Amino acid sequence: MSRKAILIIAACLMLAGSAAAQEGGKAETAGKEVGPIRSSAAYAEVLLRKTELQSDLESFLIDYTEQNPKVVDVRFELAALNKEIDKIFAVRPSETAKLTSALGKLVLKKVELETDLSRLLRSYSADHPEVKRMKRKVELYAAAVKEILG
Repeated sequence: MSRKAILIIAACLMLAGSAAAQEGGKAETAGKEVGPIRSSAAYAEVLLRKTELQSDLESFLIDYTEQNPKVVDVRFELAALNKEIDKIFAVRPSETAKLTSALGKLVLKKVELETDLSRLLRSYSADHPEVKRMKRKVELYAAAVKEILG
């Protein structure tokens, strides 16, 4: 699937969520209104990446087994993105101004680094210098995200 098609799908999903909230069929998660969250720039950034990964995974599974490193990495990154989406949905609707494009980019970089760390840990021990450097990078991005989201 082309990047343009993925962008269109992500935009449609974002608009559908926003339209549903505006029409009075307010989307809710655990009793919270998520319409403003679904229309945020941070959610759009994360959703776009998630859609790209899902597309990649479908393509990889045609040629590779579940044990292939590409498949393992994509599944890990999707799981990490889903955790971050849950954190985004935990933001109160009155605080959606926090959900900027910059936050979305921080979240994506953090997840990317976590995936890299996971890949390194499959090859090296936790005491390896490269693993330690990557852990520190993940910690820095996690702290930045936490500073914004509280």
